[in-house]
Amino acid sequence: MADGAAVLITGAGGFTGRHASRRFAARGYKVFALVRSKAGLPAIEGGEYVFSDLTDQAGIRRLIDRIRPQFVLHLGGKNSVPDSWSNPLLYIESNVMTTLYLLDALQRCGLRDTRILVAGSRLKFGLERPLLPTHPYGLSKSLQEAAALSWGKLFDLGVMIAEPGNLVGSGPSTGICSLLARHIVRLERGESPSPFRLSSADARRDFLDVRDAVDAYEMLLRQGEVGEVYPVCSGQERSLAELVRDFSHLTATKDLNIQIGASSGAEVLPQTDPPLPQALWSMGWQAGMAWEQTLQDVLDYFRKEGTASS
Repeated sequence: MADGAAVLITGAGGFTGRHASRRFAARGYKVFALVRSKAGLPAIEGGEYVFSDLTDQAGIRRLIDRIRPQFVLHLGGKNSVPDSWSNPLLYIESNVMTTLYLLDALQRCGLRDTRILVAGSRLKFGLERPLLPTHPYGLSKSLQEAAALSWGKLFDLGVMIAEPGNLVGSGPSTGICSLLARHIVRLERGESPSPFRLSSADARRDFLDVRDAVDAYEMLLRQGEVGEVYPVCSGQERSLAELVRDFSHLTATKDLNIQIGASSGAEVLPQTDPPLPQALWSMGWQAGMAWEQTLQDVLDYFRKEGTASS
């Protein structure tokens, strides 16, 4: 157990943030879940919501000075590849500058012993020449990782980077598994949604249950080496055709109305092959959630919440 150690979780209203806040609180941490507004969010037993916008430098500094966290899990930011094309500067501000505002607040409050895990992305690209950006989101995450690690080095902060794969689970996710689950639930309810389009049945992804990812984040906050970048993935890839097949086993709906062709936005630009989470395995972490249970949980979430207006 964590003996009441204070952890600040940014982006606590998002998909991963909700899971992280609950699981850290259940393990005995004093959770400070950072959101801009508590509207519609469930209570956190053993934790509390704190309110600020990460672009408010003075507000973040006051908050950090008040709670003085021993751990920071930075999940805040924006993560939609299609949306990043519409407002690229917003993605730079949300993913790069807010990270630096957070780190600057920790440094100015003298919290050099605080351990900080920044959630990066495997959709980043190398910053060496020739630069080969694929989309503004990837640019923002590439700059975020470089800036966070550099700031940590310059100002002697305990910064580490986690690079998660495709996280899956119950909750308000916009990942392909959740989009497909919404589609299936609409079919189950007798609706007639447009066909669900996959750009390629053969495209492969490393899917990881969000609960396993949160377990990995806790382990990295406790045991990770400052300045390092850690892949957080299952180590096993599945094709999108396999994903559709596995979902089909969990519903009585026979025709899932899937089309292979132009992407609908559910399946975005290709990713590189995932590295294996060797460092996490050496710490004793392993992905423990059964794949079938993960998919069942996603379907059950949308069956309960309703998706007719999604």
